[in-house]
Amino acid sequence: MIRVLLSEGDPVRLGFLQALLRDGGFRPLLLDSHVSAVEGRIGAFPQRLAVPEEQAAAAEALLREAGEWEAR
Repeated sequence: MIRVLLSEGDPVRLGFLQALLRDGGFRPLLLDSHVSAVEGRIGAFPQRLAVPEEQAAAAEALLREAGEWEAR
């Protein structure tokens, strides 16, 4: 199973968050990138950033520590 951490329309921020998670030892997944590509990456369809369920709590803690986590 996976857990979606956030939904984001800014590809630069998504790249940063993916790099942050990878550097922390996580395996982030980017969902909905095919929809974003079809609509020309104008940001109308946000992409979802997810991690494996067993990594979710630690990934959220890492993002919180980096100032990149917004509680839902």
